[in-house]
Amino acid sequence: MKSPMRSLLPSRTLFAGLTAALTLGAVMSASHATPPVGPVGAGLTTQAGFGTIKGRLVWGGSEVPAPKVLIEKGQAPKDPQVCAQAEAIPSRDLVVDPSTKGVRYGFAFLVRPSGTNPEAVQALVAKAPKVEVDQKNCEFIPYVTALHQDQGLVLKSSDPVNHNIRYTAFTNGSFNQILPPNGQVEVKLVAERRPIPLACDIHPWMKGYLMVFDHPFFAITGEDGSFEITGVPPGAHKLVLWQEKVGYANQGGATGLPVTVAAGQVTDVGAVTLDPAKVK
Repeated sequence: MKSPMRSLLPSRTLFAGLTAALTLGAVMSASHATPPVGPVGAGLTTQAGFGTIKGRLVWGGSEVPAPKVLIEKGQAPKDPQVCAQAEAIPSRDLVVDPSTKGVRYGFAFLVRPSGTNPEAVQALVAKAPKVEVDQKNCEFIPYVTALHQDQGLVLKSSDPVNHNIRYTAFTNGSFNQILPPNGQVEVKLVAERRPIPLACDIHPWMKGYLMVFDHPFFAITGEDGSFEITGVPPGAHKLVLWQEKVGYANQGGATGLPVTVAAGQVTDVGAVTLDPAKVK
């Protein structure tokens, strides 16, 4: 789940719009109260020869689901001196903004893009050669992570207790390793067609998701559900929005929603509605 993005301008101008959110789409702040995931991906400014796809993932119900707490403050069944010691651990599997109905932590990406943008891949890797997933307050931070297969993945722990990280993928081999206090390990992954769930068996409430691509046309939905994928080659593409509780939220499912991109233009797909009836 290797492609590209724009080419004619000098690299400093070309990649000036690569946002901090890109790094956080893959490398996120350790703030765990509300980890800031904004639109992430190949966040380049609009340039000649390439286009942009944007839209929003929104809750389709009349009532916004209330936030849930996984572990109340001071009530962790394992390592309570660290886990949820200072604050509760919230559920992040369905985070809906009450004011906009935007759905956070969704993956937005192109399926088998028709065209490439090698300069965008180079910019992405230059900006963040390695992407980090931390374990802090007995949570995975960030909750969802998107990266290109040319980026390294650092799995680390900022907690003073043992964790393990376990995942089972489709193309990549399975992984299960103990991380000692403040430990880390680096892995290299190849592109996957679907998100990879992360787990810690020592603290079974912990989970997160990784998605690895062989192109730079991906993003993570922000607090208001918005996403933006820039540097897209002109032509016909298929866009997917995947969210943990429903899987594929877009029309067309895994095949993707048809989107036509024009050079120098923004294609706004509008609101892609997450159907409450499909929530698992």
